[in-house]
Amino acid sequence: MFEHNLLATLFMLGTIISWGSSDFCGGLATRRHNVYSILLSAQLISLIPLSIVFFLLESVAPNMTDLWFGGIAGLCSTVGLLLLYVGLAKGRMAIVSPITAMTMNIIPIFISILADGIATSTQIIGFTIAFIAVWLLFHNGSRFIVTTVELRFAILSGIAMSGSCIAIDQSSGESILWIIIAARLASIPILSLYIIHQRQWQRPTTTLFPLIILIGVFDIAGSYFFTATMLVGRLDVTTVASSLYPAITILLAWLFLKERLKLQQWIGILGVFITIVMITL
Repeated sequence: MFEHNLLATLFMLGTIISWGSSDFCGGLATRRHNVYSILLSAQLISLIPLSIVFFLLESVAPNMTDLWFGGIAGLCSTVGLLLLYVGLAKGRMAIVSPITAMTMNIIPIFISILADGIATSTQIIGFTIAFIAVWLLFHNGSRFIVTTVELRFAILSGIAMSGSCIAIDQSSGESILWIIIAARLASIPILSLYIIHQRQWQRPTTTLFPLIILIGVFDIAGSYFFTATMLVGRLDVTTVASSLYPAITILLAWLFLKERLKLQQWIGILGVFITIVMITL
């Protein structure tokens, strides 16, 4: 039992660190270039390390269940991400981001209760701390007023992203890499069509390639750890844990960009690590 919890904790930390680092690099890149072009370029480039790892390590034949649910996961995550970006463009990050994260968590929690029963009291407390931590990470301390547009895009984005988590949870668990490949091959065409339709494509400059490569590598690593966590743990625990990655993005911004953090953000970061301990007990 201890080894199982330790493995789940390591996978969770891998997910949070990888996705948080990917978002940090993405933030640096999108300060100098179109966000959609950066996102698509990173996804395309990520196919290179993913293919190398696949051919070196994968020995399991493709399972249609994994390919099917991996594709659904890729579709849902891409739709959720695009809805989030539209929401951020039309609203405020301090409102849209935490509502998206909370919505993303609620549906898997209810499904887990139906499938696996109610989580332990310690885990439930951890979930509560996670919700508070995410809010503290983003909220700027101003009076809470949410517009209809912010609420609409945040909720729709959260629902789509929760669909990705649920789809991965339904896979057979025979191969993590096949699930990730199916998800990526489903997401790239959808993202490409959206960018072409919106006429958002701009070729990234050569100087941005190192950042784009890092975005893709960290994103793939996060997807691997997230899928691995999902296959060894409960749906609700994994989903809640995966929504905590902004803490790493904020910490990296403080460390490398010397961005000043408010007291409430430090409390939120502390809450993230407390959550990880409590939901893996």
